[in-house]
Amino acid sequence: MSEPRFDSVQIGDALTPLHIPPVTRHMLALFAGASGDHHPIHIDIDYARKAGMPDVFAHGMLGMAWLWRLLTQWAPQSQLRSFDARFQGITHLGNAMECTGHIIEKLEVNGERCVRIEVQSKNQFGLSKIAGEALVALP
Repeated sequence: MSEPRFDSVQIGDALTPLHIPPVTRHMLALFAGASGDHHPIHIDIDYARKAGMPDVFAHGMLGMAWLWRLLTQWAPQSQLRSFDARFQGITHLGNAMECTGHIIEKLEVNGERCVRIEVQSKNQFGLSKIAGEALVALP
């Protein structure tokens, strides 16, 4: 990965999209173990149905982790200054996700040259699941 530089990026530049394979029960179980979030709505179909859902669904933080990976594949984690996200829909089993981002602003913050990046995850039907922004310092 070649590290992006403030002088070489422009407003409108897109990050390389991140493609996530369809969400599976196995994926949710692995994330539950890794994150410590064992809420049964994400891993127990009976619990999910009692809660009014047709089946289990992905953790919101898993969707945010995919967006974080999109960002850290573009710039080193140490350069990320903030990350804000809004949940816009449930990521269901079978959803194949695409995470995208593009630069919307170049600015100086606390003496650092930074870019503001708009990020979004959508499923294979084009439905937005998470949208947000990140602030990244660039050399």
